Amino acid sequence: MSQVMAHVMSSGAPEGGLSLVRGPTDVPLLDLTIPQLLREAVARHGAREALVLSEQGVRLTYRAFAERVDALAAGLLALGLKKGDRIGIWSPNRLEWVLTQFASARIGLILVNINPAYRVNELEYALNKVGCAALVTAARFKTSDYLGMLRDLAPELATAEPGQLQAARLPALRAVIAIGEEAHPGMLRFDDVACAPDVAALDAIEAGLSPDDAINIQFTSGTTGRPKGATLTHRNIVNNAARVTDRIDLTEADRLCIPVPLYHCFGMVMGVLGAVSKGATMVFPGEAFDPVATLDVLAAERCTGCYGVPTMFLAMLQDLEDNPRDLTSLRTGIMAGALCPVEIMRKVQSRMHMTEVTICYGMTETAPVSFQSFTDDPLDKRCETVGRVHPHLEVKIVGEDGAIVPVGQRGELCTRGYSVMQGYWGEPEKTAESIRDGWMFTGDLAQFDEQGFCSIVGRVKDMIIRGGENVYPREVEEFLMSHPKVADVQVFGVPDAKYGEEVCAWVVPERGETLDAEELRAFARGQIAHFKVPRYIRLVEGFPLTVTGKPQKFIMRDQEVELQG
Repeated sequence: MSQVMAHVMSSGAPEGGLSLVRGPTDVPLLDLTIPQLLREAVARHGAREALVLSEQGVRLTYRAFAERVDALAAGLLALGLKKGDRIGIWSPNRLEWVLTQFASARIGLILVNINPAYRVNELEYALNKVGCAALVTAARFKTSDYLGMLRDLAPELATAEPGQLQAARLPALRAVIAIGEEAHPGMLRFDDVACAPDVAALDAIEAGLSPDDAINIQFTSGTTGRPKGATLTHRNIVNNAARVTDRIDLTEADRLCIPVPLYHCFGMVMGVLGAVSKGATMVFPGEAFDPVATLDVLAAERCTGCYGVPTMFLAMLQDLEDNPRDLTSLRTGIMAGALCPVEIMRKVQSRMHMTEVTICYGMTETAPVSFQSFTDDPLDKRCETVGRVHPHLEVKIVGEDGAIVPVGQRGELCTRGYSVMQGYWGEPEKTAESIRDGWMFTGDLAQFDEQGFCSIVGRVKDMIIRGGENVYPREVEEFLMSHPKVADVQVFGVPDAKYGEEVCAWVVPERGETLDAEELRAFARGQIAHFKVPRYIRLVEGFPLTVTGKPQKFIMRDQEVELQG
């Protein structure tokens, strides 16, 4: 039997001609908490290198890392924090982030991921929404003065005893723990918090933890309204991390480069927990993604895998043209966050030697991955689809009436299984809107083929309705990407008095190429339906992106409307 056929059989092809797939259940789910996962890694791989943080000059074995985790956990206990308390982490990728991730889990604290790009209003909302009792924070990152923003929110820090803050605007917050060597009024130094642990006491707390306990809150970055706090359990993220790294055949012999941000599931679940589940080495190039630094580290550390969104890989490929490195150690990795154009995938395979790179799809609310390609899937399937369903998950595609649609038809993707979050913190009504009878309604438009490969064709709210015709932006993007002068493209709708909406495309030309809008329109005419041909085409150098590298279409739409006057 071929490997591809074996994958089809084990991954759940659609049932009865309907868009319903079920993942295999032959490998049982892990019944572990995060501290138990680390304990197993130390038992099996204690002397192996666990973390390399190039920018900080840090290297730790699994055993040494676990000792640092226990010391920090003991210090957090000494501050009066207890199981179920929320502790925020507001920092770029640093050792302190990973230590906090595991130390908080060791004693049952709920880690709250704060987006490094947040400003004062967003920080205040996030901390108060979930009632953070403590906050671990960097001093600054890029143009953000974190400590300055905190002082604006809590001027009481100037006179507070460290660990005993009482702030009018942050009523739940008691302790601010600052990363760095400098001491700050009202704050604790991160390195001063750790203390000699009572391991027996820590073990007793850990024994009282359940895999079904909430352990992580991540704020979703919706395009409208306030962010919602997706609440995830040990079971959610430990199992998803293990299954993700199964698909890339990760082992203790691998060295996984993680340039994606830790505050996002890509970094902390698929990256950190995924590596720990296999005893692999985590390699962090720096606080934030930089293509030059990442490539240098990939070569110097002889990494075998790398994570990133397509825009990250595109930036690395461009730098490689001018500054080649020896990347022959690479073999695998994951691209997620957006579909990968075929040409980028080909270049990643040929120039970066990542012949076994896979594509993932998911969302924070599903911990995050629901679909992933296999390392030996054909190139077109790895680029045109997001692979096949993950183990122990059930996924359906439904129409507007809620009925499952036939294979090949588009509809809203819904996921059910171990990975679905507990809910949105403190928002039962929004939780009930999104999770119905155990099904997470994703808001993503998708379709299955007969083998169970899933294609994401857009967002329910992103679909353009032009004069009564449905236009799926992804379809137009894929077509325009086939033009040899186009490096990247984003398609979205803008208001139109006659048709309701018109199609607009923002296009990034290939480096060194001259391109104009009419050339692209001529390329499209006669090749795609007339109503799909963009009326507006704007040539740009790049797109507004989230911290994780996802294009922000709502910002492009607003800017385009403003530019049109």
